[in-house]
Amino acid sequence: MVKPFDELPGIVSVVSGYTGGHTENPTYEEVGTETTGHVEAVQITYEPELFPYERLLDIYWQLIDPTDKGGQFLDRGYSYRTAIFVHNEEQRAKAEASKAALQASRRFKDPIVTEILPAAPFYSAEALHQDYYKTHPLDYKLYLKGSGRDEFLEQHWNSPEDQKRLRNQLTRLQYEVTQHKASEPPYENAYWNEFRDGIYVDVISGDPLFSSADKFDSATGWPSFTGPIAGGLIRREADYSGGEVRTALRSRLSGVYLGHLFFDGPEPAKQHYRVNSAALRFIPKEELEANGLGRYVGVGKHMLT
Repeated sequence: MVKPFDELPGIVSVVSGYTGGHTENPTYEEVGTETTGHVEAVQITYEPELFPYERLLDIYWQLIDPTDKGGQFLDRGYSYRTAIFVHNEEQRAKAEASKAALQASRRFKDPIVTEILPAAPFYSAEALHQDYYKTHPLDYKLYLKGSGRDEFLEQHWNSPEDQKRLRNQLTRLQYEVTQHKASEPPYENAYWNEFRDGIYVDVISGDPLFSSADKFDSATGWPSFTGPIAGGLIRREADYSGGEVRTALRSRLSGVYLGHLFFDGPEPAKQHYRVNSAALRFIPKEELEANGLGRYVGVGKHMLT
C-alpha cells in the first residue's frame, strides 16, 4: 500500500502502522493475533493543493478488493480488512461520495464493504515493515503476483468494458498509442512544436505529467521533456521491441503508454523523455485554474513560475 503513493507530487510521507484498536503501541506480532482490534494501515501526509484528497481515494479503490470483509487476498483476518479513516467531516463526505460512486458504477458485482471510520490513534510499525517494497523488492513482487492481487486488479480495472469505454472516449490513434504502444508519425502530431506555457496531462486520467518549463526542441518531431513534474508520476519498463532494448514510459497511475526515455537530452542529466502527443492533453497556463489545476502555477521545482 506504500509504493503506489510514494514519490507522487504533494505526498509528504507514507508510513506503515496500526490503528483502530484498543491497545497502545502494538507490535506486528500482537496485531497478528487478532486480539488488539487494530488493522494494518498507512498514514499519508499530503499537501491537498498539490494532490487532492479525491485523487487519493481514486488510487486507494484501485489497490484493494472493497467487497471482501474478511481480509485481502491471501491475508485473512480482521486486521487485514479495508477501511478509510477520516479526520474531519469534509473528508468523510468526500469518502462517502467516492464509495457511493464506485458502488453505482457496478464495477464490482458484490456490495462495497470498505468502512469509513473516524481516525483513531495511529502507531508506526517497526522499521522492518517500513518501505518494504524498497528493502525487499523481490519478495514484494512475488507477493503481489502470488497473492492474486495483480490478477484481481487487472480483471476489475482493465476489463473488456473498460476497453470499450476507451475506444469510445479516444480517437483511433490515441487508443492505439496508449493501449497498444503504437507510435504516431513525427512532425505530424499535436504538440511537437507546442511551446506555450502550460501543463501536459494524461489523456485518459487527467493526471498532470509534464510542464512546458521542462520542454525542449529535440529536432525529432515528437514532444520532448527533460523530466516529468515528479518522478513518481512515470513508470519505466524494459521494451524489447524493434530489435533493441529501450526504456518505455507509462503514466504510473493510469498505465497509459507514453513513449521512451533516451539519454541524449540537454545537460546536465541528458534525460530525454520523448512522448507521443496522442497520450497527452495540453492545458495552457491561462486555463489551468478553470481545469482545477491552478495549484500547478508557481509551485515546486518543475512547476510553472
